[in-house]
Amino acid sequence: MTLDRAIQAYLDHLGVERGLSRNTLASYRRDLDRYAEQLTAAGIEELSQVRPADVTGHLATLREGGLASSSAARAISAVRGLHRFAVRERLVAHDVAADVHPPAPPKRLPKALDVDQVNRLLAVPAADTPLGLRDRALLEFLYGTGARISEAVGADIDDLDLTGEDAATLRGKGGRARLVPIGGYAKTALQAYLVRARPTLADAGRGTPAVFLNARGGRLSRQSAWTVLHRCATAAGLPVDGPYAVSPHTLRHSYATHLLDGGADVRVVQELLGHASVTTTQVYTLVTVERLREVYATSHPRAR
Repeated sequence: MTLDRAIQAYLDHLGVERGLSRNTLASYRRDLDRYAEQLTAAGIEELSQVRPADVTGHLATLREGGLASSSAARAISAVRGLHRFAVRERLVAHDVAADVHPPAPPKRLPKALDVDQVNRLLAVPAADTPLGLRDRALLEFLYGTGARISEAVGADIDDLDLTGEDAATLRGKGGRARLVPIGGYAKTALQAYLVRARPTLADAGRGTPAVFLNARGGRLSRQSAWTVLHRCATAAGLPVDGPYAVSPHTLRHSYATHLLDGGADVRVVQELLGHASVTTTQVYTLVTVERLREVYATSHPRAR
């Protein structure tokens, strides 16, 4: 079957049987027409003539042409779909694109808040209402321990030690528990919340060991905790939309970055974050290098 006929048959399948939208089909057609043009230029007119090297060559051409990895990935996905369809419909005997994989998108480095931004964020919750005290304790806990949002809302009263070691037991991925220190600011905020606010919130519920409670006395949910942060970030003038929007994980990123900026060993930070591999933690060292470059570029007389 000719390339044009095979592409049209595949697009008809996507539109009729898969129900893809007109805009999506138009994107597929553009990607596949570009593929067909390259094959035709190489003297290939029939789908059965395509070899794996032709598919990998097309991917290389896309990248050499400056196409973003996300766009190249979409284009190769369309090509792979065409060849899978052709095998399934017995138009060809073998899937020559089976071993050609889309390029991995570039890994975006975590965006950490600077210390002034963190201070602005933590100062937002009111300290004279039960929910305000809870919100301040929650934000101080997230930044002061590097806890994941699931670890924070999953923490129970018995997981806190505020009279001896000043530490919290966090239960992370796979149920792994780790002990992390609680700093003075987080300790003060937690104590104020536990003494002056949590009993009032607990009276509205049926009794739960959770540290952080909602207005009905139940355990605070992940979504509610995210809403608290979103509201406070907005009030602090921090981004809440776009690729660098403040999220619960932003405070975890900031915790790790500020520790490394302060001279902490990467393996210590690995333990504090609960990462199984130090490789996962090393992404934060890249963040600090980027920050050093920024400081150098703006401060050194020979930087430019």
